[in-house]
This record gives sequence, structure tokens and C-alpha cells, in this order.
Amino acid sequence: MVDLGKKISNGSRVTLHFSLSLADEQVIDSNFNKEPASFKIGDGSLLPEFENLLIGEHEGAVIESTLPPQKAFGDKNPENIQRFAAEKFTHLLEDEVLPTETGSVVVFKDPAGFDLPGVVSQISKDFVLVDFNHPLSGKDIIFKAHIVKIDDPGVSQIEVKL
Repeated sequence: MVDLGKKISNGSRVTLHFSLSLADEQVIDSNFNKEPASFKIGDGSLLPEFENLLIGEHEGAVIESTLPPQKAFGDKNPENIQRFAAEKFTHLLEDEVLPTETGSVVVFKDPAGFDLPGVVSQISKDFVLVDFNHPLSGKDIIFKAHIVKIDDPGVSQIEVKL
């Protein structure tokens, strides 16, 4: 039974079906044909603007909203596109099994040792351009959700499998 009185608030555990798609309706991610996902509002599982769309909604609600880049994955930042000398990529460009080409993802290490993926956006004889922006930056994102269940903040969830 749907309880229209129960609403999503910060700290609520939410179970939902969702999808992310582009303006041309290309689906980026969806669980509508799978088990619903569960997460706690405020735990960082969803971008803050996606969570904001859910807050105040009730069980059974279906929402759809188009978010501009600034509220989704951000605008493209030209400073995140870096030019490297082509000779630094010689071993990758000449790899016979999996040569690096435009659209390839390359991974660098940042100063702290964490992986920093980038997409090769241009290759010339002198340089390689690598875009470190999020692949969905600069794009409008359509967020759809069907809220299946809401557990109030502070309610613990225990799963017992027999």
C-alpha cells in the first residue's frame, strides 16, 4: 500500500528505479529493467541536484526532469583539456594490439597516486590532446525516477537471506 504521507527527506533510505539519458534520448544508465536501487539521501550516491529532485516526493511518485550541465555533470572546462607531446604517446600510438586513437581512454596518475582518466580528443604528428572533463559534462541530462519505497531517516535496514 502506498503511503502518500511518507515523503523523502535528508537521511531517508530510498528504493527506486531510475534512468539517465541525453536530450537525444540516448540512455546512459538505467535500472528500469532490473532490481531497484537503494541508497540514503545525502550519502553521495547521487549528484546533489538529482537528490534535490527526490526530496519531498512520496512512494509511488514518478518524476522526470531535464537538468542543464551546471546542475548535472558541469560545463566543459577548457583548462581540463591538456596538450601532450606526441612522443610521450609513441608506445601507446604504435601498440599493435590496442592502439590509442581518438576516443580512447588513457589513465594518468595524479600527484597523490590516484588514477585520472582522460579521453584522447585529437592526435597529430606533434601532439595529443587529452580531455579530462567528465564525459557527460556540457550535456543536458534527463533524470527519470519511480520511487518504490521510502524508509524514514534513522530506520535501519537489515537483510536476512535464508
